[in-house]
Amino acid sequence: MFVAFLVAMGVASVLPGFKPVFTGSSEPFGVIIAAAIIFGVGFLDDLREVSAPAKVAGQVLAACALGLAGVTMFYFRIPFADFVVLSPDLSFLVTVLWVVVMANAVNLIDGLDGLAAGVVAIAAGAFFLYANRLSDAGLLAPDNIGPLIAVIACGVCLGFLPHNFHPSKIIMGDAGALLLGLLMASTTITVGGRTADQFSGQTYFFFAPLVIPFFILGVPMVDTAFAIVRRAMKRASLSQADKEHLHHRLMRLGHGQRRSVIILWAWTAVLSLVVLFPTYTNKGNAIVPAAIAGLAVALYTLFHPGVRRHARVREMPPVAPPAAPANGRRGDLRPPARLP
Repeated sequence: MFVAFLVAMGVASVLPGFKPVFTGSSEPFGVIIAAAIIFGVGFLDDLREVSAPAKVAGQVLAACALGLAGVTMFYFRIPFADFVVLSPDLSFLVTVLWVVVMANAVNLIDGLDGLAAGVVAIAAGAFFLYANRLSDAGLLAPDNIGPLIAVIACGVCLGFLPHNFHPSKIIMGDAGALLLGLLMASTTITVGGRTADQFSGQTYFFFAPLVIPFFILGVPMVDTAFAIVRRAMKRASLSQADKEHLHHRLMRLGHGQRRSVIILWAWTAVLSLVVLFPTYTNKGNAIVPAAIAGLAVALYTLFHPGVRRHARVREMPPVAPPAAPANGRRGDLRPPARLP
C-alpha cells in the first residue's frame, strides 16, 4: 500500500491538474515522510509486537512531521457559530491529536477481511467529492493537498480490496491501517481546517468542514468511542483487544464475515449521503433520503434470514447425551460374548 501511495504521488506530480499542489510547497514531502514513519511503525508491529506506548510515540512522530511541513489546520469552525483562528502552537497540537485518533480509529476496525479498506475507500471518495465541491465554489485554494490525498487513499483501497475481501489473499496489517488513518487525517485537516468561508442559505445549515469527517467516518469513530468507554468502564488498558467491536457484534447477530463487512460499508455510504446530498443538490438537508437509506440498512441488519436462523438455533434446547447403560459403562461397542 505504501508503494502504491508513492507511485500515485509521483504520477500526480507530473499531472497538470495537480501541478499547483507540488509547486513551492513542502506539504507533499511532509505527507510522504509522515507516511513512511507511520508505515514503518506498523510494519515493525506486524513483524514483532511493539508496545502500545512505542506505537503511539511513532504516530506522534509522524504527526510532527506533518506539522513541521505545514500540514496543519488554520481554523476551527463551530457549527451555527463563527470560526476560531488557531494559534501555531494550538494548531500543531490539534494536528497531532487528530492524526493519533484517526490512525487508531482505522486500525480498530481492521478486524475483518476488507472492512477497513472498504470503509476508507467510501469515506475518502466521499470526502474527495465534498472537497471538489468546495473547490468549485471557490472556498478551497487550488494548491490544497487535501483532495489529492483523498483520491489517492480511495484509489489505494480500491486496488487493494479485491485481494483483501474474504477470503483474503493478503492483509493490510497495522502498517496499512495506520497508513490509511494518516492519509485520512491529512486530507481532513487540510480541507476542513482551512475553509474560512461558509455557504449561505438553509442548504448548509450544518456546514462546518471539521464536522464533516465525523459524518463520513462515522463507523470507525463510533467504534473507537465505544471501545474507549467500554475499556474505561472495565478499567482495562486501551490497547487491550476484545471481541466487542461493531463487526464482532454483527457476527454474533448471525451475519457472516462478508455480510458484516457489507453492512458496515452500507452505513458508511449512508453517512456520506448526509454530507454529499445537500452539498451537490442544493435541496436542503439530507434527513429524509438518509433516513430512508438508514432504515433500509437497519431492516436488513436486523431481519435478514440469516439472523432469524441464528436466533432459532440459539433458542433450541440442548440435546441430552445418551443415557448410560445399567452397568455404568457408556457406549460399549464390543460384540456380545458367545455362549458355550
